[in-house]
Amino acid sequence: MPIRYEKADDIQHKIHELAIALYPHVKLDAVSCIRSFGSSSRRTIARCHALGKAMQLGMGLKKGFYVIEVISCRFDKMSEQDKTKVLIHELMHIPKSFGGGFRHHDYVCEKNVEREFQRYENFKRGERWF
Repeated sequence: MPIRYEKADDIQHKIHELAIALYPHVKLDAVSCIRSFGSSSRRTIARCHALGKAMQLGMGLKKGFYVIEVISCRFDKMSEQDKTKVLIHELMHIPKSFGGGFRHHDYVCEKNVEREFQRYENFKRGERWF
């Protein structure tokens, strides 16, 4: 069965919430969220896709554009806390320049995701988190 994609409004809402709390550099009008069905990947839960500089130039865009994809068969079964951590992980791949590039796994690692998750939890409780 071929892979199928659909808009994921629930993920879009959560990404907006996380970006407002943790990542003010993320331009919310240039991030779209999708859910995929039928992926043959074995361990992937979610992915962050970027529109590279060459495509941006060719399409006449002035800024980056990112798509966050969640793979339904894995992501949807997770606890809310783990889903939040996965989405934080994907947002952490978006650099502050928001230019179409990625931050790599030397920065986007379990330790840093956990730190950002704690910042988010503190933010929700109204505590100072910086």
